[in-house]
Amino acid sequence: MSSNSPLRADAAVIALVGGAHATSHLFHLLLPPLFPLLMPEFGFGYTEAGFLMTVFFAISGTGQALAGIVVDRFGARRTLMAGVGLLAASGLALAVALNYWMLVLAVALAGLGNAVFHPADFSLLNQKVTPGRLGYAFSAHGLSGNLGWALGAAISGTALAWGGWRFAGVAAAGVAVISILGLHLARPLLDDDRHSVSGGHGALRATFGFLGLPVIWLSFAFFLLVTAAFGGLQSFSVPVLGGLYGVSAAAAAAALTGYLLGAAAGMLIGGFLAARVNAHDRAVGGSLAAAALFAAALASGQPPSWGVIPLMVGIGLGVGLAGPSRDLLVRRVATESLPGGKASPAFGRVYGFVYSGLDVGLALGPLAFGMLLDAGGRDGVLPGVALLQILAVLTVLAMGRRVGTSALRSS
Repeated sequence: MSSNSPLRADAAVIALVGGAHATSHLFHLLLPPLFPLLMPEFGFGYTEAGFLMTVFFAISGTGQALAGIVVDRFGARRTLMAGVGLLAASGLALAVALNYWMLVLAVALAGLGNAVFHPADFSLLNQKVTPGRLGYAFSAHGLSGNLGWALGAAISGTALAWGGWRFAGVAAAGVAVISILGLHLARPLLDDDRHSVSGGHGALRATFGFLGLPVIWLSFAFFLLVTAAFGGLQSFSVPVLGGLYGVSAAAAAAALTGYLLGAAAGMLIGGFLAARVNAHDRAVGGSLAAAALFAAALASGQPPSWGVIPLMVGIGLGVGLAGPSRDLLVRRVATESLPGGKASPAFGRVYGFVYSGLDVGLALGPLAFGMLLDAGGRDGVLPGVALLQILAVLTVLAMGRRVGTSALRSS
């Protein structure tokens, strides 16, 4: 789509992609609220419950690194529809589950479906949205994910109150089917005319050549660091804050809610910031540095207990502010590091590999911080979060220095 694309077409693309993204995030938080009913019904404990989420993120992370190849070969819209279809199948598998291993099947299907979203979503946004509106598009994309989390929790809560846990699977599958219909009806708007890579040595270079670029690995590491910090904070902030500040579980949960709301607000504001600045690496670095300072202040144990919620909001705000600029920086990495830019046959797979760092961080972060807690290192969690964020700052600044200087040479 050209730079003269009308606002209405851009808005339609953003809404359709955002709706699919919300559907994927719905499945992130569909199952955990149901554990109190699923565990006694199928006779499994917390370890088995944790294994279900490990299966989801392991399959999603591995699949995401490979999904970019599928996007580049078959097109982003088709791949996105296939992913949402797998999510619908996951919901139905949950609805008819008769034992624990059928739950494993359901989360495996959800992991496969979730794997396509970042390479497909960002390929579509970059190809179809006017460049001047991409900052707002990435902001809306991030906010749609937060909306999906809220919708998943709402569906599970409603199911627990009214329809039983099987209803949650049916309702989630219904949302996925609506998203599929929207993507199908929007085929003229979303389809692209890029051709897949032919076989031979050139195809091998196009498929794997980008992995030789240090900036690609820096981008992967950046996402791993950011989400490892997020995963640790999201998973263990309630017991850590309770132990460090003596606040109730309800107050600590409110602080976590404040973090999530701060991240959503930051994502919204960050869209306007990203549209107005060119040094996206510095915008990301400054936002995450502020988040790290708030985390370090919280880790010190010195603020009064009433300061816990504002500090958690501050951490979330910094992380959210970084989001749209982060996505624009990755776009720059992909377009400037590959011959042909966003028309390159490797564009989707760059997104797939880089964003797979998200799932790797979400899989490793809670595991590492959980081991720290089990070893009696409760007071090390918040400093660990701050350290990971500082490392992410250093990584994103290194990305900014390298982008544009390490382009692949075609031969």
